[in-house]
Amino acid sequence: MANRREFDIAFVGLKPGVHEFNFDLDDKFFAEKGNTDLSHTQAHIKLLLDKKSGFMLLKFEVGGSTEVNCDRCGNPLHLDLWDEFNMVVKMVDNPEEMNDQEEDPDILYISRTESHLHISDLVYEFVLLSVPMQRMCAPDEQGNATCNQEVLQKLKEMEERTSENNANSLWKGLDKFKEN
Repeated sequence: MANRREFDIAFVGLKPGVHEFNFDLDDKFFAEKGNTDLSHTQAHIKLLLDKKSGFMLLKFEVGGSTEVNCDRCGNPLHLDLWDEFNMVVKMVDNPEEMNDQEEDPDILYISRTESHLHISDLVYEFVLLSVPMQRMCAPDEQGNATCNQEVLQKLKEMEERTSENNANSLWKGLDKFKEN
């Protein structure tokens, strides 16, 4: 991770108030994190850090585009990324204990002695959360699926074969009770 320091924010030297940071991500960033689901990714992250005494308010704005595969047929899909995430970072004496006890995922505790905030993992997580969980080809104007018809036909054949086999094996053991 050659650009690890790129995602370190030295907040100690910042004056109280709102500060803006911008990050541009590409496929290399996601490859370093081990994600192979996304390709041709061009993501832009705008971070607004509102520094207060004892805590910081973070607002992440995710934008850009990526390509994923359709869950149904495997065709490549172009998706626009857009989302906003808010997070509160509190400075405490015992951050490990507080993070273990905290149930709200939008609150992060760091040590009062910390001078940098590493946001690489947060940025990665927020980009992934802005990608829909269910990824399917959009229907055309008539409402018909635009998925690869060849693949859909193969899936239908496999489903029919599986249901026939399951139907036979499901009742097979019960035939002996029918005669009693």
